[in-house]
Amino acid sequence: MTPRELVDHALEMLLAKDMAAFSRLFAEDGVVEFPFAPPGYPPRVEGGAAITAYMSGYPGLLDIREFPEQTVHQSTDPDVVIAEFEAAGFVVATGKPYRMRYVAVLTVRDGRIHHYRDYWNPLAAAEAMGGARELNTAFGGDGGE
Repeated sequence: MTPRELVDHALEMLLAKDMAAFSRLFAEDGVVEFPFAPPGYPPRVEGGAAITAYMSGYPGLLDIREFPEQTVHQSTDPDVVIAEFEAAGFVVATGKPYRMRYVAVLTVRDGRIHHYRDYWNPLAAAEAMGGARELNTAFGGDGGE
């Protein structure tokens, strides 16, 4: 798959709530980074098994129904794309609407994601999830303590 096709496929897997298939898009030594991670939230997830574990509970937390806006930019490096997208759905635990814009920088080699840098707004996510503690706990953090 090209990097663009991989982004499209990844978003399809998130909509299908197929976290196993989503996780298989990553290389065994893949890395996910969250440069804006708040205190208590994991800033980095390394390796295929860790990424699978991190993503496994996602459908029980967020019910993403659509990606109403999607743009993928090809960088000057053919292995790197920048994906801008908006996710819309609701928070499973509260039923509150969830709408979040993301910017992700992906490095893709041999049809798999080797590096995924996810720029998201932790303040908006915490508000949707019911607070910073709930956000951190839901995604494997320590609750901010």
